[in-house]
Amino acid sequence: MVTLSIREALNQALDEEMARDPNVFLMGEEVAQYQGAYKVSQGLLDKYGAKRVIDTPITELSFAGVGIGAAMLGLRPVIEMMTFNFCILALDQIFNGAAKMRLMSGGQYKVPITFRGPNGAAHMLSAQHSQATENWFANVPGLKVVMPCNAHDAKGLLKASIRDDDPVIFLESEIMYGDTGEVGEDEDLIIPLGKADIKRAGTDVTIVAYSKSVGHALGAAQALAKEGVSAEVIDLMTIRPMDMATVAASVKKTNRVVTVEEAWPFGGTGAELAYRIGQSCFDWLDAPVTRVTGLDVPMPYAENLEHLTLPNATDVVAACKAVLYRT
Repeated sequence: MVTLSIREALNQALDEEMARDPNVFLMGEEVAQYQGAYKVSQGLLDKYGAKRVIDTPITELSFAGVGIGAAMLGLRPVIEMMTFNFCILALDQIFNGAAKMRLMSGGQYKVPITFRGPNGAAHMLSAQHSQATENWFANVPGLKVVMPCNAHDAKGLLKASIRDDDPVIFLESEIMYGDTGEVGEDEDLIIPLGKADIKRAGTDVTIVAYSKSVGHALGAAQALAKEGVSAEVIDLMTIRPMDMATVAASVKKTNRVVTVEEAWPFGGTGAELAYRIGQSCFDWLDAPVTRVTGLDVPMPYAENLEHLTLPNATDVVAACKAVLYRT
C-alpha cells in the first residue's frame, strides 16, 4: 500500500490506463500545458505527447462531441471538465449522443467514453459553480454515474470507468483532491462499477451515502457509537447502476435507514433510494426512510450561508436519532 492524495490516485489511474491501452487519450480545458486545473493530469503531456493529452478551447459542447465521435470509432476518450458546472453546456451531446447512441444504433456503436471532473460545492464559489450535478446524469438511461469518496476508490473506479464500454460520468469532489489515503499498488486495481461498499458495519441504523457525504456519515457513526448506537455506513460509489442488493441486506438487518447527499432534495438519489427501499424492504422497516440533503436553494456566496446550506455530520446524527425515536 502507498499513501496518495485523491489527485495523485486519479493521475496514477490515468497514467496506468494510457500506458496499458494506446486508444486511451485525455482531452479538455488546460489538461496539457497547464497540467490540469486541479493538476490531475500533471506529467501526462510530457509522457504521452500532444496527440494523447489534448488542450481544447473553452467549448464544452464541441469537445464533448469530438470525444463521443472518437469513442464511436474505437478510441477510449477521457474528457475532463474543468468543473462539472460547465458540463451544462455539453448536455445535448451527453444526453442525446453518448447516452442514446448504443440503443439507437441497434448496438452497432459502443461509446466507451469517460467524462470526469470536479463536482459539488467547494468554498465560496457561489450558485453557478457549486452545483451537485449527479442526479441530472443519473436520470438518463445509458449513462453510468460514479462518485468515489477516497483515494483508493478513486483509482480503482476510474480505471474501471475507462475500460467500460458505456459512457461513464465520473464525478470528483472539488474539495477532496488533497485528501490522502492508502491505495493498493497493483496496476490491475479495478473496483467494479455498480457495487456498493460497506465502510463501517453496524446493527442499529443504516446510513447510505456517497462521495463527500461518506465522511459525514462516518463522522455521525463515530458520534453515535459514543451513545451506544451502532450505525452501518454504506458507500454507494456508483449512483447508477445502484447496488440495491447491498442496501437491502443492510436494511433487513438494521430496520432503519438514513440517506445522505449534498445535492438538492427534489428528485434526488435519496428519493430514489427511499422508493426502492419501500418497494423491496417495507416489511423490515421500523421507521420511515429519512433523507439528509443540501437545502433546496441556489448556493449562497457568503461562507457562513454556504455552511448552513450543506449537510454535515450533526445533521446525520439528528436524522439517525429521529428514525431510532431518540431525542
